[in-house]
Amino acid sequence: VIDIESHICPCCGERLHKIGETVKEAFDVVPMQYRVKRIVRPRYGCRGCRQGVLQAAAPAQAVEGGMVTEALLAHIAVMKYGYQLPLYRQEQMFAAQGVALDRQTLASWMGRVAWWLRPLHALLRDTVISYPRLFADETPLPVLDPGRGRTKVCQFWAIATDDRPWGGPAPPAVVYVFAEDRKAIRAKQLFGDYQGILQVDGYAAYKGLIKNGGRLVQLAFCFAHARRKFWDVHVATKSPIAAEALQRIAMFYAIEDRIRGLPAAQRSAVRQTETRPLIEHLKPWLEARLLEVSKKSGLGKAIRYTLNHWEGLTRFIDDGRIEIDNNTVERTIKPIGLGKKNYLFAGSEGGAETWAILASIINSAKLQDVDPRHYLTDVLERIVSGRTKINQLHTLLPWTWKAERDGLETKLAA
Repeated sequence: VIDIESHICPCCGERLHKIGETVKEAFDVVPMQYRVKRIVRPRYGCRGCRQGVLQAAAPAQAVEGGMVTEALLAHIAVMKYGYQLPLYRQEQMFAAQGVALDRQTLASWMGRVAWWLRPLHALLRDTVISYPRLFADETPLPVLDPGRGRTKVCQFWAIATDDRPWGGPAPPAVVYVFAEDRKAIRAKQLFGDYQGILQVDGYAAYKGLIKNGGRLVQLAFCFAHARRKFWDVHVATKSPIAAEALQRIAMFYAIEDRIRGLPAAQRSAVRQTETRPLIEHLKPWLEARLLEVSKKSGLGKAIRYTLNHWEGLTRFIDDGRIEIDNNTVERTIKPIGLGKKNYLFAGSEGGAETWAILASIINSAKLQDVDPRHYLTDVLERIVSGRTKINQLHTLLPWTWKAERDGLETKLAA
C-alpha cells in the first residue's frame, strides 16, 4: 500500500477521508527455495522390564539412505526430461543457492527414479500398444561408447496415441523405447503381434511388418512427408509443378482443419464427398508430370515417393479414425531432439534407458495437461511407500491419475 504523507487537506486544513483506491496488479516471482525436511521418530523404552526400545519404522525412500525427497527427485527429473535442462546446468543452479549437488549425484538419483518407475513404463507401453490405432517414429540417439572413446548411434522409437481429433477412446500418450539401432527386427519386436492401424513415415522397416501376406497391421502413411519433399523442391528450384502439388495438398489440409473434432463417421463422410475427388485427380496428374521430369531429379523423387506410397497415404479417406499425417508422434519427438541438442549424447546405455523411461512418463503427463512435477511426486510417493501395489499401477497412468484428481476436485467443490 502506497499512501500519501499527510491526511490533512492542503486547501482548507480539514482531515481527509478515504473515498476509494486505485489498484494495480503486477506479476512477480518468488525464487525457488530449498529446505531440509526433518523426519522425527521418537524412541520409547520401558523402565519396568527394560526389554528393548520401540520406534516407528523409517519411511521408505526412493534413494535409500539418501537425503532427498520424492518431490526434489521429481523436480530434477521434470526439469531434465520434461524441459530438457541438462544436469550440469541444474548443478549450477543449485550452487547459486548454496546447495552443493554434483551432476554425478543427480545422475545417480535419476537412475534410481527410473528403477522405481520401470514397471509403470512397461505398463504404459503395453497399454499404448493395446489401442487399435498408433503413430510411430524413430530418432537417432548418440550414446557414449567408452570402449571406443566416442559415441555410437542408437535409436529412440516413439509410439503415440491420440484419439482426440475424432473423440475416440485412446488418450494422448507417448512411450519411448531405447534400442541399439533401427533395423527391421526392432520394428518386428515392437509391433510383431500388433493388430491395428499403424501410422508411420515411409521407412522400410515398417513395410516389413506386412510382407509375406501378413495383414494384421494396416499401414497409414504421412502426407506431411510427401508434402515436405515437394516443399524442398519448390524452395530450391521454384518449380511450378512442385508449387501446384503443394496447392493441391493444401486443399486436403483445409478440409482436415474443418472436420477436426468431429466423430469418425462424419469425418469419413466429408472426406468421401470432398477429399476423394481431389485425391482421384491428384494421382493421374502426378503420373503425367512424372513423364515430363527426370526421375533422378528432386521433383521426380518427390512424385515417385508419393505414388509408391499411394495406398497408405490415402487410407485416411475411408477411415475417419485415421489422420492425414504422422504429426502426432512427430510432435513427441521434438522434446527428444531438443534434449539431444542440450545434452549432446546419453552417457551410457543405462542413461539412455533412464531417459526413455522418464521422458515417456513425464511427456505423457504433459499431454494430459497436468503439472508433471505434482504428478511425478505423487506417483513416486505412492510407489515407494507401497501404497500403490504392483497390481494397481494402472491407477497411476497419467490419464487415470488425472481423472481421479478431477473427480476429487469436483467433490470438494460441491
